Amino acid sequence: MAMAFKMATTGMWVTDECKNSFMEMKWKKVHRYIVFKIDEKSRLVTVDKVGGPGESYDDLAASLPTDDCRYAVFDFDFVTVDNCRKSKIFFIAWSPAASRIREKMLYATSKDGLRRVLDGISYEVQATDPTEMGMDVIKDKAN
Repeated sequence: MAMAFKMATTGMWVTDECKNSFMEMKWKKVHRYIVFKIDEKSRLVTVDKVGGPGESYDDLAASLPTDDCRYAVFDFDFVTVDNCRKSKIFFIAWSPAASRIREKMLYATSKDGLRRVLDGISYEVQATDPTEMGMDVIKDKAN
């Protein structure tokens, strides 16, 4: 079975698994969130973790490493003031203070390439610690 990849502008390659998992989350609602990581040796952006539909935003936040960068997407369901059910997909660029400088630069320069492959993101959040991506931040952006 051949794997196809999309190239990000930095020479990083985004695996089909990333795009397919995202489409399953967006259209079939089988995932609540997806965490992506960059494998520096192979230069691939891959799926690191997938959260099932019953998992919460807290589960996503808890799955992010304290000393390593990651990207994540989260499918946020909410009810508007006029009582309409809505869903917005958030892209989170996680770059904790304890991560290596080289890694922070790699993730910062590869982000747009991954975002281009993941069609349908409503909002982006950049966070260096959990308070910068708290549920209050997500709710504020969605409303």
